[in-house]
Amino acid sequence: MLTLSNCNNNPVSGNVDTPGRRDYTWTVDTLDSFNPLYRLWGSSTSDVWAFTSDLIYHYNGSRWETKNYRNLGPFSIWGTSSNNIYMGDQDGGIWHYDGTDFKETASLTKDGHSDIVFDNMWGDSPDDIYATGAYMDENGLANNSVIAHYSDNKWTMLNTDGIKGIVERLFKNKSDNKIYLMTTLIGGGAFHDSTCIYEYAQEIYKEIYSSLESKGLQADLSLINGEVYFILGNKIAKRINNTFQTFLEIDNPNFYQRIWGRNSEDIFLFMTDGLAHYNGTDIKYLIHFTMPRNHIGLAQLFDTSVFLLVDESPTNLSLIYNGVIK
Repeated sequence: MLTLSNCNNNPVSGNVDTPGRRDYTWTVDTLDSFNPLYRLWGSSTSDVWAFTSDLIYHYNGSRWETKNYRNLGPFSIWGTSSNNIYMGDQDGGIWHYDGTDFKETASLTKDGHSDIVFDNMWGDSPDDIYATGAYMDENGLANNSVIAHYSDNKWTMLNTDGIKGIVERLFKNKSDNKIYLMTTLIGGGAFHDSTCIYEYAQEIYKEIYSSLESKGLQADLSLINGEVYFILGNKIAKRINNTFQTFLEIDNPNFYQRIWGRNSEDIFLFMTDGLAHYNGTDIKYLIHFTMPRNHIGLAQLFDTSVFLLVDESPTNLSLIYNGVIK
């Protein structure tokens, strides 16, 4: 099922990680929406947010509620607590939630363009936050990369010369203090869509990996316990001494190049037919989808709980799977 190529000591903490448990009890909530859910984030098991392009849902620990915020078309979310949350929209806007309401705190442009979609957000601290995405190129494709940075109480646009495509992920790796990002370059029929991974330092982007954006081939990034994991086709790797070192190699063809985890021995894998789990020894399924073409979009992990955002394509339903350790 897999091969291991390194020990399980965590290079960030220097400690041996604890194998993740698998005794979850699962419940499923259906959120009424004609549009698929885009993002999922929460500060705790009683403060979880999910949204489409026009609806915002909030989970208070017992049920999901619809929140109506006019003029806010959310597309990305990240925060540090229940009263310090940021959302990026589809028109260059950054919104802040103080525990009561969302207010627009920045309206950003790049090269005269305001049609910026902030596809994702991530932060290292309350004063070190990144909003990433793209705006349309001359062919009407979202290939003009955008990275905005929040520091010293203000948002500024970073130089993105040297990269193309939607900036889907951006994380800082604590073990080497380097920033890594992943882009999706849209071909629009002229060429195949592709994924690229870059190392960023001092306004210079160095491409360190590229592949087609296709099942079994595409690349992705995941931040697990402060460490960036690189998903390179069927291999999961770490970046050590400027080289990729394979951590796991997965020979199951249903693996779809997306992972989430709490530590190096508690990692969840997106499979086309469900959700699998690696505990430092082996990989086993936690969920098997009985309906075809279900898609796990995102996961939010807490100490004893997991929330999954699932798009059930045959029924056009948006589902939230919640797994709680027994």
